[in-house]
Amino acid sequence: MKYAVDTSKRAKDTDERTGQVLFEALPWIKNITGKTVVVKYGGAAMVDEKLRADVMSDIVLLKILGVNVVIVHGGGKAINRAFDALNFPVEFKDGQRVTTPAAMDVVRQVLVGEVNQDLVTAINRHGNLAVGVAGSDAGTIVCSTLNPELGRVGKIEHVDTTYLETLIKSDYIPVVATVGIGEDGGYYNINADVAAGHVAAAIGAQKIVYLTDVDGVYMDFSDKNSLISNMSLREMEDMLASGTVDKGMIPKLESCCYALHAGVFRSHVINGKTPHSLLIELLTDKGIGTTMHSTEEALKYDEHPLGTLASRLAVNN
Repeated sequence: MKYAVDTSKRAKDTDERTGQVLFEALPWIKNITGKTVVVKYGGAAMVDEKLRADVMSDIVLLKILGVNVVIVHGGGKAINRAFDALNFPVEFKDGQRVTTPAAMDVVRQVLVGEVNQDLVTAINRHGNLAVGVAGSDAGTIVCSTLNPELGRVGKIEHVDTTYLETLIKSDYIPVVATVGIGEDGGYYNINADVAAGHVAAAIGAQKIVYLTDVDGVYMDFSDKNSLISNMSLREMEDMLASGTVDKGMIPKLESCCYALHAGVFRSHVINGKTPHSLLIELLTDKGIGTTMHSTEEALKYDEHPLGTLASRLAVNN
């Protein structure tokens, strides 16, 4: 008989670390299984093909673990590329792009027909798991005009979760493009950060996660040592009121506040460029970004995600 010999040089500390990570994930997996998590997807993780494939694979793993994932995305860079390719005239008002009816046609084509389908395809390489959804489908996201001077830029008035809940109950991952429908039957472009918060609130998500190009929320963005690991809803609101929040982070934090006030348990801001950041944030003790808690009880619950079961397990060991 010939025995197989492992000729590879396996580092013992690496094997032990792998085992520790898997063991550490157990209570977090139990805590999140069966729950709904909204992932606002954007930044470089959406543009870079490898990063996109890795993030979609992580989302598939969460689905396999029993997590009901809902993806909400925008696509600003893809829209800009389309405008440039078409030599489309772009007008700005107070730093914001004016979305004319003609521009809205381009936005809808890019978000629904290009970006959304690319994400669905990336997920469905692992099986027929994802369904593309425009916010306008089945009257899911209903909008009014945010500012007449900005054209077809929408203010969310209502989120009807019927279609999304049907997809979730059928074990699909809804991938939502942020195009809303107006009472006038026309389409609206919606800020994806804002849309994600409203969807999470309406669907009763346990968590909302923002994939960004930064490691989280900083006390002072110029000081990379000031990254905040945990903060309460009140601390987040105080930070917004202070005027010290970086401009690009403001809509994310405002959306986090909206979701937490509406009953979402906690929100997260993480760097989508970090490999497997979504899994590290949701399934490990330390996490990797900034977690915002709705209450002090939510923070304590984070420390013992299984509650009384964790206490009984500790006693019996």
